[in-house]
Amino acid sequence: MSKQLEGLSEKIFLDRYAKKQPDGRSCKVGDTVLVLVKDDPKFPSKEVGEVVSRDGMDVGIRLRGGKEVKTTVDKLVLPIERTQDEMWSRLAQSIASAERQPAKQAEWAGRFRSMLDDWKLVPGGRIMAGAGASDELTLFNCYVVPSPKDSRGGIMETLSDMTEIMARGGGVGMNLSTLRPRRAVVAGVNGSSSGAVSWGGLFSYTTGLIEQGGSRRGALMIMLNDWHPDLMEFITVKQQMGEVTNANLSVCVSDAFMDAVKQDLEWELVFPDTKEAGYDELWDGDLAKWRDLGKRVVTYRKLRAREVWHTIMESAWRSAEPGVVFMERYNKMSNSWYFNPIVSDRYGQSCCDQRSRSKWKNIRSSRNDLAKCKCLLYRYQKNAKD
Repeated sequence: MSKQLEGLSEKIFLDRYAKKQPDGRSCKVGDTVLVLVKDDPKFPSKEVGEVVSRDGMDVGIRLRGGKEVKTTVDKLVLPIERTQDEMWSRLAQSIASAERQPAKQAEWAGRFRSMLDDWKLVPGGRIMAGAGASDELTLFNCYVVPSPKDSRGGIMETLSDMTEIMARGGGVGMNLSTLRPRRAVVAGVNGSSSGAVSWGGLFSYTTGLIEQGGSRRGALMIMLNDWHPDLMEFITVKQQMGEVTNANLSVCVSDAFMDAVKQDLEWELVFPDTKEAGYDELWDGDLAKWRDLGKRVVTYRKLRAREVWHTIMESAWRSAEPGVVFMERYNKMSNSWYFNPIVSDRYGQSCCDQRSRSKWKNIRSSRNDLAKCKCLLYRYQKNAKD
């Protein structure tokens, strides 16, 4: 039996990873529950407590700190799993269910359970939350969705894909460089575009609406290439409260841009001519491929490359955004560059590293505690010698 989780560890476990009954109407005196103590649509707050009284829909909860609060059952979540041991058993049985024979299932459930015990193996958060709990939940932490097509329908399709993934627990990364810049002509409606950054605000807002089991919200990474005309607005948007509040931002930096920074050269912000024949069908965000097709590119603005770079550095200092991803270098070092180029990434949600992926790629991660696994390594080495 593992040590009982306490304090913040217990709250995070029960809120995010334990299998639970979201309908608190079945609670009874003595049950451990999660109670919504701050009913804020953007920043809800829950605490762990014990039901000490119930009168119909009204309940009394004693929080872990000793304070008693009165609330209603609709603000309660009833954990089915109270300890990490129960979660580990669920995970082991779910993983072993791939075996066809009951005897094999039992054998592998025992093996997996031994590895999970005492956090020797820590599966990704989506695996811990979803495996054996619900077929509706994804077991992948992060997804990269294709860049939206430069149309209202294309943007809504990407928004729908993102919403579906997040509702099932996954994080999403996307590159918005396919979208025409602010004030670019939209001939079909005799108007102009609001720009890639404004559409990023829509994706960000939607992310903040989605609850991924417990108090956790959706996770979104938005990227923009260094040649896009909306680049400077993208770099500084986090300095304005309320514009893009539920997404991480990163600029995709090319080798050519870094050379221009080193040599203090001009840098052009460009975008394909949307009046070119085949634009709707051919434009996918790959500027080099567009140029190779002989298609026209419009220059919107020229800046000193160092001005752009200094703006990135100053904005990162002021608002911790945007990040910088050396996307061209990524692709040069990727072993899939020739058939599936990397376009975006998603931050690992249980760590601080960046994970770059091609379109529709995803991450299912786990961690090993090497200090706790040293006995397993010794056992493996001994068996190898024998």
